Amino acid sequence: MTRILRLSGAILLWFLIAGLLAVVIVPRFLDRRYYDGPATGHFDGERFFNPDGEDTIRLPSGGGRGGFLWNQATGSRGRPAWPAQVAVTPTRPAPRVESDAMVATWVGHATVLIQTAGLNILTDPVWSERAGPFGFGPKRVAPPGIALVDLPRIDVIVVSHNHYDHMDLATLKRLWGRDRPLIVTAPGNDAILRDNGIATNAGGKPDWGQSVAIDDRACLNRPQVSTGCPERGRVYLTRNHHWSSRWFTDRDRALWSSFVITLPGGNIFFAGDTGFGDGRWPGEAAALGPIRLAILPIGAFRFTPGQMGTGSHIGPLDAVEVYRRLGAQTAIPIHWGTFRLSYEAYDTPPRLLAAAMRCTGQRGFAPVAIGVPFAVPPLGNGQASAPPMERNALLRCLDTPAVRSLR
Repeated sequence: MTRILRLSGAILLWFLIAGLLAVVIVPRFLDRRYYDGPATGHFDGERFFNPDGEDTIRLPSGGGRGGFLWNQATGSRGRPAWPAQVAVTPTRPAPRVESDAMVATWVGHATVLIQTAGLNILTDPVWSERAGPFGFGPKRVAPPGIALVDLPRIDVIVVSHNHYDHMDLATLKRLWGRDRPLIVTAPGNDAILRDNGIATNAGGKPDWGQSVAIDDRACLNRPQVSTGCPERGRVYLTRNHHWSSRWFTDRDRALWSSFVITLPGGNIFFAGDTGFGDGRWPGEAAALGPIRLAILPIGAFRFTPGQMGTGSHIGPLDAVEVYRRLGAQTAIPIHWGTFRLSYEAYDTPPRLLAAAMRCTGQRGFAPVAIGVPFAVPPLGNGQASAPPMERNALLRCLDTPAVRSLR
């Protein structure tokens, strides 16, 4: 019986690997052209690109695509074990948080609910069990910190790009059908959503540096308001450093972005998925006004032993520098501990983040638990500006037995 089960498992694994490899050689009809527009400093008329240099095409492991997919599916190359499941006690958020109070709840991965000024804002909402097409892809080890049925009415959703762990069409369709929120995303992504019956950007296609008002749509979601819906804030699309694809062949047909949400009580910055690039984009976001809360990725940065970041993903070392350059008062680390996407151990990202924060002398950037509401301090009660620290100096500070033992 055991032999039969093993054989069945091997056959299923083979079909999975074959399917993943088939994606690499799919017919060209899967190369969708999601966006048509004039060439710009980050669009060549066919595909988008990183204007600060393209270092996202080469696989983070340095090997070939077939070997990379095989290692991802089989867990080979000795990557550290992860827990099969992490205990989470879901919360039931308040319907609204009024005035300048701000409460952020990490739902998991890149999904955060921010409640402030009577608005409910959601980043990259993913409630699906797996992050991938056709029911394949990495499986959650941590359930969502808020059950979808307990999620309050959503006013604004930002979608950073079209990767499956950030653009979850099943979740977006449910939220659109239930709440009709304002959905803001970069050019090309709107076509994918529209094909699935979801409207975005109030009909527009904002590019980097452009913005969408949070006004009538969010206001009219509140039953007690019938007339006179003034602008409540704005969602700015800001540059970051990444890439996009749903099928490999459609690479960079849609744009990626970060976001600044400007509000009277202080701005929110959501980095989306990003590498460090030229490191100037945090300053561009900070120029839009004081950042009260930054939401920054710290995971999926290690694909080979000792790796500290990739062209596509910042790790904790780059994240603390992004935090400093933003001048943000408070930050929440995301993009770790939910879906296993790379080779670092489950708790390596927050442990390395804590060590890097000690080395740089910063404060205000620390993990929060999934499903536990976090009261964001008002502006003026957070970190003071920290002096820059050279990368080599940070590496020397981190050269300790505790950090060297992190996998």
